[in-house]
Amino acid sequence: MNPRADNPSDPFDALHREVTRCTACPRLVEWRERVALEKRAAFRDQSYWGRPVPGFGDPRASVLVVGLAPAAHGANRTGRMFTGDRSGDWLYRALHRAGLANQAESDRRGDGLWLTGAYVTAAVRCAPPANKPTADERDRCRPYLLRELALLDRVRVIVALGGFGWQQVLRVLDESGAILPSPRPRFGHLAEATIGSYTLLGSYHPSQQNTFTGRLTEPMFDRVWARALELAEGGG
Repeated sequence: MNPRADNPSDPFDALHREVTRCTACPRLVEWRERVALEKRAAFRDQSYWGRPVPGFGDPRASVLVVGLAPAAHGANRTGRMFTGDRSGDWLYRALHRAGLANQAESDRRGDGLWLTGAYVTAAVRCAPPANKPTADERDRCRPYLLRELALLDRVRVIVALGGFGWQQVLRVLDESGAILPSPRPRFGHLAEATIGSYTLLGSYHPSQQNTFTGRLTEPMFDRVWARALELAEGGG
C-alpha cells in the first residue's frame, strides 16, 4: 500500500501479510522462486522479492485498478504491483498525468511513489509461467481480490487492464452479491458496465505486446483515466 509503517491491527496490513505468505499454487510457487534465483542478467546484483505481491495504493481510493499478474522480472523482483517493468512505466506515467500518482516513475518499493484516489492490484498475485495463470490458479487467488474490494469501501470505479482482469472482476462482483447484467458485459477498450454500486471500465493492458504495436497509445490510455475520474466524481 502507500508507504507507511506497518500496523498489525490494520486490515490491509493483515491481508497483505497473508497474501505474501500464500503457497496455495505449487506451480506458481516453483516458478516465482526459480525466477528469483536465476534472475535476469540485467538484475543479477539485485535481490528478488520472489513471493506473492500484495496490492498497493490509497486505502480511501475511489478507483481500483486490476491487472493480470506480477511480471516475472517486474513485480516479482520489486515486490510492488506494476513496478520495475515497462507495463508499470506506462501505468504510473498515466496515473501521474491523471493526478492519481505523485510521480511518474516506478522503479522499486520505497522510491517515493504515492497514489491518491487509486489502488492497484491484480487478478493473480504470483508471477505465472508465460504470463498465463491456469483457471485453478485464478480461482484460488480470487478471494484476495474479493477481500480487497470489501476493504476498499470508497471504490466506485474498477478499471480492468485486459480481458483476464475484466473476467476476474465480474466473478468477484458476482460472488459479492452484485447482480450482473445478462448477457455478461464483454471486455473492450473503454467498455463500461454498471454493476451494483460500481462501474467496471475496460482498458487494453499496457503490455509491450499492445504498446509496441500501437494497439494502445498514450492518448488512448489517458482517456481511460479521464473517464474513470469522471465516473468516480459522479459523472455519467
